[in-house]
Amino acid sequence: VQLQASGGGLVQAGGSLRLSCAASGRTFVSYVMGWFRQAPGKEREFVAAISGSGIRTYYADSVKGRFTISRDNYKNTVYLQMNMLKPEDTAVYYCAASAAWDVSTLTTYDYWGQGTQVTVSS
Repeated sequence: VQLQASGGGLVQAGGSLRLSCAASGRTFVSYVMGWFRQAPGKEREFVAAISGSGIRTYYADSVKGRFTISRDNYKNTVYLQMNMLKPEDTAVYYCAASAAWDVSTLTTYDYWGQGTQVTVSS
């Protein structure tokens, strides 16, 4: 599986962005998809995840109520809608694919995209 993230950019605090992650391969529906982020000088952290069917979702407390993860299995794409953005959301955002539902653990994920930069100005 190859993953290509896009949609990052510069936005003011309180604004919105939608990230996309396009996946190659015919088995996209069998993968749990997750979003992680990494700010300068910090470890990569879990943001959100969604099951293969799209029925189950899981969020980090820091983004709950502001971010929404979704997927379109016909387009082999997962999305992260980010609303009410804060300066502390500034990071490189990565999408990843996992065969297991241990969603907040980095090592669970088998495939990673290249990352897209999100910068939120105050």
